[in-house]
Amino acid sequence: MDIRKVVDGQRERRAYRVRKRVRGTPERPRLCVYRSLQNFACQVIDDVTGKTICSVSSSEKALRGQIGYGGNCDAAAKLGKILAERATAKGVKAVAFDRGAYKYHGRVAAFADAAREAGLDF
Repeated sequence: MDIRKVVDGQRERRAYRVRKRVRGTPERPRLCVYRSLQNFACQVIDDVTGKTICSVSSSEKALRGQIGYGGNCDAAAKLGKILAERATAKGVKAVAFDRGAYKYHGRVAAFADAAREAGLDF
């Protein structure tokens, strides 16, 4: 059996387990995170209308100079602060945190802590 198929199946089950409980509303949209080996991205989503309110990624050209390498905790913390500023500018104060298939550890935790410090409530 191919180990990649096993790992992908486990990741899909973890993501489903989290997302069946977390829903975004217009008052409290969903903050969804994605991480890869070299980048980190997140977006604030209103699931009722299916619209993305705001997003940030370490692969954005405007942010590459500020962030540098996007696959570490420092980059995730900077992105958390930037996302919180963008979300509050759009009128979003509280979000439901969707960690997806990732543990609340390392880059995901650094991102969440920085977003909380910058003013997002979750």
